[in-house]
Formats: sequence, C-alpha cells, structure tokens
Amino acid sequence: MVNNTIKIAVGITGASGSIYAKVLLDTLEKIKNIEVACVMSKNAKDVWKWELQNEDYNNYPFRFYESNDFMAPFASGSSNYEALVIAPCSMGTLGRIAAGVSDSLVTRAADVMLKERRKLICLVRDTPYNLIHIHNMKTVTEAGGIIVPASPSFYSMPKSFEQLAATVTDRIIGLLGINIKTYQWGEELK
Repeated sequence: MVNNTIKIAVGITGASGSIYAKVLLDTLEKIKNIEVACVMSKNAKDVWKWELQNEDYNNYPFRFYESNDFMAPFASGSSNYEALVIAPCSMGTLGRIAAGVSDSLVTRAADVMLKERRKLICLVRDTPYNLIHIHNMKTVTEAGGIIVPASPSFYSMPKSFEQLAATVTDRIIGLLGINIKTYQWGEELK
C-alpha cells in the first residue's frame, strides 16, 4: 500500500516575522494528505507573543517538539520527512546551519535535510545583509538549501498583513511541490 501523505517539518526561530510562521501554518492546516511536525525555539514563542499578541501556536493540530528533542523523527535521516521549512529563519540559525553546527533540533533537522538531499527552505527575514549573512546564504545554497528572503510582492494588491505575508509563504508551499490556489502573475485580480 502506498502512503501519499507528505511529511514536512517546520522550524520557527526567534527572528522577527512571526506572521510568516502563522500564515504558513494556517495554509498547511488546510492541505489534505500532509503531516506537519513543528519545533519552536523559546525566542520564537516570545517573539510570536510580542508581534502577534497571542499564543495561537498552541492551537494548531500539529505535533510540536521541544528545541532540544533530538528524538524527534525528523532529526534522523532514516525518517521519511521530505522537507524542512524554517520560517522565519534567524541569521544565527542560518550561520549554524552553514557551519554544520547541530546544536538544536532545528539545526540538526536542517543538517539531515542537506545530507539526505531533501528540501531545506530558509525564510530569512533580516535586512540589510552583512557579508557574513551573504556567505552563509551562499554556503547553504551550494549545499542544496533554498533561501527565500521575506520579500513580499505587491502586484496581487494584498489587503492585510496576512495576505501580504502569504505572497511569500505561498511561494514556499509551491517550492514544496504542493499546488494551492494562489495569485500568479498574469492572472486577473478577483
């Protein structure tokens, strides 16, 4: 029997941009045949509370793992998780991934995705970039990761912060190979 369920891990770090994590999780929650596992750093929870003024990360139906839980299935290459999305991805986390430092579940899972040639998508939010950031993005890209700057598009005329964030997170969903109804250039606005 073939299992058509897609397994995706989501890492949420303490970079500003909790709205991206929220919108990504909201979208993933609506997709059928998908299993999502999540890990949030303590800083991610603090930033989410500050920026979004809630603790709604507790309301998702996904399994959440502690950031030091190296027994999580996606911490091993023998698991069948197809991708890890880190949204938002702090520059500190990106630097540890680029250096091969697996000191948390997020960085260990990133190392697993790279070594197994699976998808690693890092939604980086900082601006401006310094040369170290750029070198780390280059290193992760050369290792097979995908860097997605948190650069929203405006041609779909987003009317809310959530719609604006979705212009980035919907691209991530597409990079995962999942088709969803989203605005694409050249379509008429509705």
